[in-house]
Amino acid sequence: MLQEDVILTVNAIAATSATDPLVRTTIERRDVGPRDVLIEIRYAGICHSDIHTVRGEWGEVAYPLTVGHEIVGQVTEVGSEVTKFSAGDRVGVGCMVNSCRECDNCRAGQEQYCTNGNVGTYASVDRDGTITQGGYSTHVVVDQDFVLRVPESIPYQAAAPLLCAGITTYSPLAHWNAGPGKKVAVVGMGGLGHMAVKIAVAMGAEVTVLSQTLSKKDDGLRFGAEHYYATSDPATFEALANTFDLIVNTVSAPVDLAAYLRLLRLDGTLVSVGAPPEPLPVPVFALFGARRSFAGSSIGGIAETQQMLDFCAERGIAPEVEMISADQVNEAYERVLKSDVRYRFVIDVDTLR
Repeated sequence: MLQEDVILTVNAIAATSATDPLVRTTIERRDVGPRDVLIEIRYAGICHSDIHTVRGEWGEVAYPLTVGHEIVGQVTEVGSEVTKFSAGDRVGVGCMVNSCRECDNCRAGQEQYCTNGNVGTYASVDRDGTITQGGYSTHVVVDQDFVLRVPESIPYQAAAPLLCAGITTYSPLAHWNAGPGKKVAVVGMGGLGHMAVKIAVAMGAEVTVLSQTLSKKDDGLRFGAEHYYATSDPATFEALANTFDLIVNTVSAPVDLAAYLRLLRLDGTLVSVGAPPEPLPVPVFALFGARRSFAGSSIGGIAETQQMLDFCAERGIAPEVEMISADQVNEAYERVLKSDVRYRFVIDVDTLR
Protein backbone atom coordinates (compact mmCIF):
# COMPACT_ATOMS: atom_id res chain seq x y z
CA MET A 1 0.00 0.00 0.00
CA LEU A 2 1.41 3.38 -0.97
CA GLN A 3 1.45 5.98 1.75
CA GLU A 4 -0.70 8.38 -0.26
CA ASP A 5 -3.42 5.71 -0.46
CA VAL A 6 -3.90 5.63 3.31
CA ILE A 7 -6.93 7.64 4.38
CA LEU A 8 -6.91 6.92 8.08
CA THR A 9 -4.59 6.00 10.89
CA VAL A 10 -6.94 4.70 13.55
CA ASN A 11 -6.70 3.58 17.14
CA ALA A 12 -6.74 -0.17 17.67
CA ILE A 13 -5.88 -3.05 19.98
CA ALA A 14 -3.34 -5.54 18.65
CA ALA A 15 -1.52 -8.74 19.50
CA THR A 16 2.24 -8.42 19.09
CA SER A 17 3.01 -12.10 19.69
CA ALA A 18 1.31 -15.35 20.65
CA THR A 19 2.13 -14.88 24.32
CA ASP A 20 2.25 -11.16 25.13
CA PRO A 21 -0.83 -9.20 26.24
CA LEU A 22 -2.75 -7.23 23.62
CA VAL A 23 -1.80 -3.56 23.51
CA ARG A 24 -3.19 -0.26 22.27
CA THR A 25 -1.72 0.80 18.96
CA THR A 26 -2.65 2.40 15.65
CA ILE A 27 -3.34 0.74 12.30
CA GLU A 28 -3.87 2.06 8.78
CA ARG A 29 -7.09 1.70 6.80
CA ARG A 30 -7.15 1.91 3.00
CA ASP A 31 -8.70 4.77 1.11
CA VAL A 32 -12.44 4.47 0.42
CA GLY A 33 -12.70 3.03 -3.07
CA PRO A 34 -15.69 3.38 -5.40
CA ARG A 35 -17.53 0.39 -3.86
CA ASP A 36 -16.28 0.79 -0.30
CA VAL A 37 -18.00 1.83 2.91
CA LEU A 38 -16.18 3.54 5.78
CA ILE A 39 -17.64 2.43 9.11
CA GLU A 40 -17.11 4.10 12.47
CA ILE A 41 -17.11 1.08 14.77
CA ARG A 42 -19.18 1.39 17.92
CA TYR A 43 -19.07 -2.14 19.35
CA ALA A 44 -16.92 -5.22 18.75
CA GLY A 45 -17.59 -8.67 20.18
CA ILE A 46 -14.90 -10.99 21.51
CA CYS A 47 -15.04 -14.43 19.90
CA HIS A 48 -13.09 -17.51 21.00
CA SER A 49 -11.72 -17.54 17.43
CA ASP A 50 -9.95 -14.27 18.22
CA ILE A 51 -8.09 -15.97 21.06
CA HIS A 52 -7.20 -19.07 19.02
CA THR A 53 -5.86 -16.82 16.27
CA VAL A 54 -3.73 -14.42 18.30
CA ARG A 55 -2.22 -17.32 20.23
CA GLY A 56 -1.21 -19.05 17.02
CA GLU A 57 -3.35 -22.10 17.70
CA TRP A 58 -4.85 -22.18 14.20
CA GLY A 59 -1.62 -21.53 12.30
CA GLU A 60 1.09 -18.95 11.84
CA VAL A 61 0.16 -15.31 12.38
CA ALA A 62 1.70 -12.13 10.99
CA TYR A 63 2.11 -9.86 14.00
CA PRO A 64 1.11 -7.26 14.96
CA LEU A 65 -2.49 -8.28 14.37
CA THR A 66 -5.80 -6.66 15.27
CA VAL A 67 -8.58 -9.22 15.51
CA GLY A 68 -12.36 -8.94 15.89
CA HIS A 69 -15.05 -10.08 13.45
CA GLU A 70 -18.20 -9.15 15.32
CA ILE A 71 -18.53 -5.52 14.33
CA VAL A 72 -21.35 -2.98 14.42
CA GLY A 73 -21.13 0.69 13.72
CA GLN A 74 -22.29 3.60 11.62
CA VAL A 75 -21.53 4.44 8.01
CA THR A 76 -19.61 7.71 7.77
CA GLU A 77 -18.56 7.71 4.12
CA VAL A 78 -19.40 5.76 0.95
CA GLY A 79 -17.65 5.38 -2.39
CA SER A 80 -18.96 6.85 -5.61
CA GLU A 81 -20.49 3.55 -6.80
CA VAL A 82 -22.08 2.49 -3.50
CA THR A 83 -25.84 1.97 -3.81
CA LYS A 84 -26.68 -0.14 -0.76
CA PHE A 85 -25.74 2.20 2.08
CA SER A 86 -25.69 5.86 3.03
CA ALA A 87 -23.96 7.88 5.73
CA GLY A 88 -25.68 7.35 9.04
CA ASP A 89 -26.83 3.77 8.38
CA ARG A 90 -26.46 1.25 11.20
CA VAL A 91 -24.43 -1.64 9.82
CA GLY A 92 -22.42 -4.70 10.71
CA VAL A 93 -19.44 -6.69 9.46
CA GLY A 94 -18.88 -10.35 10.20
CA CYS A 95 -16.14 -12.87 9.55
CA MET A 96 -15.35 -12.08 5.91
CA VAL A 97 -14.82 -8.96 3.86
CA ASN A 98 -14.38 -10.32 0.34
CA SER A 99 -14.37 -13.42 -1.87
CA CYS A 100 -13.59 -14.26 -5.48
CA ARG A 101 -17.27 -13.70 -6.54
CA GLU A 102 -16.71 -16.12 -9.45
CA CYS A 103 -16.59 -19.71 -8.17
CA ASP A 104 -19.70 -21.89 -8.01
CA ASN A 105 -20.06 -21.40 -4.27
CA CYS A 106 -19.81 -17.62 -4.47
CA ARG A 107 -22.34 -17.52 -7.31
CA ALA A 108 -24.66 -19.62 -5.16
CA GLY A 109 -24.49 -17.06 -2.33
CA GLN A 110 -22.19 -19.26 -0.24
CA GLU A 111 -19.21 -16.92 -0.14
CA GLN A 112 -18.08 -18.44 3.15
CA TYR A 113 -17.16 -21.57 1.16
CA CYS A 114 -15.39 -19.71 -1.66
CA THR A 115 -13.24 -22.32 -3.40
CA ASN A 116 -10.51 -19.72 -3.88
CA GLY A 117 -10.69 -18.77 -0.20
CA ASN A 118 -12.71 -15.88 1.15
CA VAL A 119 -10.94 -12.88 2.64
CA GLY A 120 -11.35 -13.01 6.40
CA THR A 121 -11.97 -9.85 8.38
CA TYR A 122 -8.58 -10.31 9.99
CA ALA A 123 -5.39 -12.32 9.32
CA SER A 124 -6.17 -12.72 5.59
CA VAL A 125 -4.49 -11.28 2.52
CA ASP A 126 -6.64 -8.38 1.35
CA ARG A 127 -7.17 -7.30 -2.25
CA ASP A 128 -4.32 -4.79 -1.98
CA GLY A 129 -1.89 -7.40 -0.67
CA THR A 130 -1.96 -6.25 2.95
CA ILE A 131 -3.04 -8.37 5.92
CA THR A 132 -6.60 -7.61 7.00
CA GLN A 133 -7.04 -6.08 10.44
CA GLY A 134 -10.21 -6.61 12.43
CA GLY A 135 -12.75 -4.83 14.55
CA TYR A 136 -10.88 -4.04 17.75
CA SER A 137 -10.42 -0.60 16.20
CA THR A 138 -12.30 2.63 15.68
CA HIS A 139 -12.89 2.39 11.90
CA VAL A 140 -12.91 -0.15 9.10
CA VAL A 141 -13.26 0.08 5.30
CA VAL A 142 -15.26 -2.73 3.68
CA ASP A 143 -16.66 -3.47 0.22
CA GLN A 144 -20.41 -2.77 0.29
CA ASP A 145 -21.22 -6.34 -0.73
CA PHE A 146 -19.87 -7.61 2.60
CA VAL A 147 -21.63 -5.10 4.84
CA LEU A 148 -24.87 -6.03 6.64
CA ARG A 149 -27.78 -3.84 7.63
CA VAL A 150 -28.51 -4.08 11.38
CA PRO A 151 -32.24 -3.66 12.10
CA GLU A 152 -33.15 -0.89 14.51
CA SER A 153 -35.08 -3.27 16.76
CA ILE A 154 -31.92 -5.16 17.73
CA PRO A 155 -30.26 -3.43 20.71
CA TYR A 156 -27.17 -1.67 19.36
CA GLN A 157 -24.88 -2.84 22.16
CA ALA A 158 -25.98 -6.46 21.78
CA ALA A 159 -25.94 -6.71 17.99
CA ALA A 160 -22.23 -7.38 17.38
CA PRO A 161 -22.12 -11.08 18.42
CA LEU A 162 -24.85 -11.88 15.91
CA LEU A 163 -22.27 -11.31 13.14
CA CYS A 164 -20.38 -14.45 14.22
CA ALA A 165 -22.07 -16.35 17.05
CA GLY A 166 -25.51 -15.66 15.60
CA ILE A 167 -24.84 -16.73 12.02
CA THR A 168 -22.53 -19.60 13.01
CA THR A 169 -25.43 -21.25 14.81
CA TYR A 170 -28.28 -20.05 12.58
CA SER A 171 -26.72 -21.50 9.42
CA PRO A 172 -26.57 -25.18 10.49
CA LEU A 173 -29.94 -24.96 12.24
CA ALA A 174 -31.48 -23.68 9.01
CA HIS A 175 -29.59 -26.11 6.77
CA TRP A 176 -30.59 -29.18 8.80
CA ASN A 177 -34.17 -27.95 9.11
CA ALA A 178 -34.49 -27.37 12.84
CA GLY A 179 -38.15 -26.68 13.45
CA PRO A 180 -41.43 -28.13 14.68
CA GLY A 181 -41.23 -31.86 15.29
CA LYS A 182 -37.41 -31.87 15.49
CA LYS A 183 -35.41 -32.63 18.61
CA VAL A 184 -32.27 -30.51 18.74
CA ALA A 185 -29.46 -30.72 21.28
CA VAL A 186 -26.96 -27.93 21.86
CA VAL A 187 -23.59 -28.93 23.30
CA GLY A 188 -22.11 -26.13 25.38
CA MET A 189 -23.76 -23.03 26.83
CA GLY A 190 -21.27 -20.32 25.96
CA GLY A 191 -21.31 -17.51 23.42
CA LEU A 192 -22.28 -19.81 20.56
CA GLY A 193 -24.38 -22.21 22.59
CA HIS A 194 -26.72 -19.67 24.11
CA MET A 195 -27.43 -18.28 20.63
CA ALA A 196 -28.06 -21.78 19.28
CA VAL A 197 -30.61 -22.34 22.02
CA LYS A 198 -32.44 -19.06 21.37
CA ILE A 199 -32.50 -19.53 17.60
CA ALA A 200 -33.51 -23.20 17.63
CA VAL A 201 -36.34 -22.42 20.04
CA ALA A 202 -37.52 -19.58 17.79
CA MET A 203 -37.49 -21.99 14.84
CA GLY A 204 -39.90 -24.23 16.74
CA ALA A 205 -37.62 -27.13 17.67
CA GLU A 206 -37.68 -29.00 20.99
CA VAL A 207 -34.32 -27.99 22.46
CA THR A 208 -32.10 -29.79 24.97
CA VAL A 209 -28.89 -28.31 26.38
CA LEU A 210 -25.96 -30.63 27.04
CA SER A 211 -23.51 -28.75 29.27
CA GLN A 212 -20.66 -29.98 31.44
CA THR A 213 -22.51 -28.94 34.60
CA LEU A 214 -25.94 -27.66 35.58
CA SER A 215 -24.58 -24.24 36.60
CA LYS A 216 -26.36 -22.47 33.72
CA LYS A 217 -29.54 -24.54 33.78
CA ASP A 218 -31.77 -21.65 34.84
CA ASP A 219 -30.46 -19.57 31.93
CA GLY A 220 -30.96 -22.39 29.45
CA LEU A 221 -34.56 -22.89 30.49
CA ARG A 222 -35.13 -19.13 30.44
CA PHE A 223 -33.85 -19.03 26.85
CA GLY A 224 -36.49 -21.60 25.94
CA ALA A 225 -34.79 -24.99 26.24
CA GLU A 226 -37.14 -27.72 27.46
CA HIS A 227 -34.43 -29.96 28.92
CA TYR A 228 -30.97 -29.48 30.41
CA TYR A 229 -28.47 -32.24 31.21
CA ALA A 230 -24.96 -32.39 32.66
CA THR A 231 -22.52 -34.22 30.39
CA SER A 232 -20.26 -34.89 33.36
CA ASP A 233 -22.91 -37.40 34.49
CA PRO A 234 -22.53 -40.70 32.59
CA ALA A 235 -26.25 -41.36 33.10
CA THR A 236 -26.98 -38.51 30.67
CA PHE A 237 -25.64 -40.50 27.74
CA GLU A 238 -27.61 -43.58 28.73
CA ALA A 239 -30.86 -41.68 29.18
CA LEU A 240 -30.61 -39.80 25.87
CA ALA A 241 -29.40 -42.55 23.53
CA ASN A 242 -31.08 -42.47 20.09
CA THR A 243 -32.95 -39.24 20.87
CA PHE A 244 -31.94 -36.32 18.65
CA ASP A 245 -32.44 -35.38 15.03
CA LEU A 246 -29.68 -32.77 15.23
CA ILE A 247 -26.88 -32.03 17.67
CA VAL A 248 -25.01 -28.71 17.36
CA ASN A 249 -21.63 -28.91 19.06
CA THR A 250 -20.44 -25.40 19.97
CA VAL A 251 -17.47 -26.42 22.13
CA SER A 252 -13.98 -25.35 21.03
CA ALA A 253 -12.32 -28.23 22.86
CA PRO A 254 -12.08 -31.96 22.21
CA VAL A 255 -15.23 -33.99 22.98
CA ASP A 256 -16.00 -37.71 22.96
CA LEU A 257 -17.57 -37.94 19.52
CA ALA A 258 -18.62 -41.57 19.98
CA ALA A 259 -20.65 -40.70 23.06
CA TYR A 260 -22.44 -37.82 21.33
CA LEU A 261 -23.01 -39.67 18.06
CA ARG A 262 -24.89 -42.39 19.94
CA LEU A 263 -27.39 -39.76 21.07
CA LEU A 264 -28.58 -39.38 17.46
CA ARG A 265 -31.62 -41.20 16.18
CA LEU A 266 -31.84 -42.74 12.70
CA ASP A 267 -30.41 -40.35 10.07
CA GLY A 268 -29.48 -37.82 12.73
CA THR A 269 -26.59 -35.39 12.31
CA LEU A 270 -23.95 -34.11 14.71
CA VAL A 271 -22.58 -30.84 13.35
CA SER A 272 -19.59 -29.10 14.89
CA VAL A 273 -19.31 -25.33 14.81
CA GLY A 274 -16.78 -25.13 17.63
CA ALA A 275 -13.22 -25.54 16.36
CA PRO A 276 -10.71 -27.09 18.76
CA PRO A 277 -7.04 -26.85 17.77
CA GLU A 278 -6.66 -30.63 18.04
CA PRO A 279 -8.03 -33.08 15.43
CA LEU A 280 -11.21 -34.94 16.40
CA PRO A 281 -11.03 -38.65 15.54
CA VAL A 282 -14.32 -39.90 14.07
CA PRO A 283 -15.41 -43.33 15.35
CA VAL A 284 -16.88 -44.84 12.21
CA PHE A 285 -18.79 -47.63 13.99
CA ALA A 286 -20.78 -44.98 15.89
CA LEU A 287 -21.98 -43.74 12.48
CA PHE A 288 -22.94 -47.18 11.19
CA GLY A 289 -25.50 -47.94 13.89
CA ALA A 290 -28.23 -45.58 12.72
CA ARG A 291 -26.93 -44.09 9.46
CA ARG A 292 -25.73 -41.12 11.44
CA SER A 293 -23.75 -38.22 10.01
CA PHE A 294 -20.94 -36.08 11.39
CA ALA A 295 -20.57 -32.68 9.74
CA GLY A 296 -18.97 -29.28 10.10
CA SER A 297 -20.43 -25.88 9.38
CA SER A 298 -18.84 -22.46 9.02
CA ILE A 299 -20.57 -19.09 9.05
CA GLY A 300 -23.27 -18.19 6.52
CA GLY A 301 -23.10 -16.28 3.27
CA ILE A 302 -23.94 -12.60 3.16
CA ALA A 303 -27.57 -13.17 2.13
CA GLU A 304 -28.10 -15.75 4.87
CA THR A 305 -26.44 -13.49 7.44
CA GLN A 306 -28.87 -10.72 6.57
CA GLN A 307 -31.69 -13.26 6.80
CA MET A 308 -30.46 -14.19 10.29
CA LEU A 309 -30.38 -10.55 11.40
CA ASP A 310 -33.92 -10.00 10.14
CA PHE A 311 -35.07 -13.26 11.80
CA CYS A 312 -33.62 -12.15 15.14
CA ALA A 313 -35.16 -8.70 14.80
CA GLU A 314 -38.61 -10.12 14.07
CA ARG A 315 -38.49 -12.52 17.01
CA GLY A 316 -36.80 -10.29 19.56
CA ILE A 317 -33.64 -12.38 19.75
CA ALA A 318 -30.40 -10.78 20.96
CA PRO A 319 -27.21 -12.11 22.57
CA GLU A 320 -26.62 -11.78 26.29
CA VAL A 321 -23.60 -9.49 26.57
CA GLU A 322 -21.21 -8.03 29.12
CA MET A 323 -19.84 -4.65 28.10
CA ILE A 324 -16.16 -3.94 28.66
CA SER A 325 -13.75 -1.11 27.94
CA ALA A 326 -10.77 -1.36 25.61
CA ASP A 327 -8.46 -1.71 28.62
CA GLN A 328 -10.25 -4.86 29.80
CA VAL A 329 -9.63 -7.02 26.73
CA ASN A 330 -6.79 -9.07 28.21
CA GLU A 331 -8.81 -9.77 31.33
CA ALA A 332 -11.76 -10.73 29.13
CA TYR A 333 -9.61 -13.25 27.24
CA GLU A 334 -8.67 -14.97 30.47
CA ARG A 335 -12.28 -15.06 31.56
CA VAL A 336 -13.40 -16.53 28.23
CA LEU A 337 -10.90 -19.37 28.70
CA LYS A 338 -12.40 -20.00 32.14
CA SER A 339 -15.98 -19.87 30.75
CA ASP A 340 -16.52 -16.92 33.06
CA VAL A 341 -18.82 -14.82 30.89
CA ARG A 342 -22.55 -14.79 30.30
CA TYR A 343 -22.40 -14.92 27.41
CA ARG A 344 -20.37 -12.64 25.15
CA PHE A 345 -17.96 -9.82 25.89
CA VAL A 346 -18.50 -6.72 23.78
CA ILE A 347 -15.97 -3.91 23.62
CA ASP A 348 -17.34 -0.37 23.83
CA VAL A 349 -15.14 1.08 21.11
CA ASP A 350 -15.79 4.63 22.32
CA THR A 351 -13.27 3.77 25.06
CA LEU A 352 -10.63 3.31 22.35
CA ARG A 353 -10.98 6.74 20.75
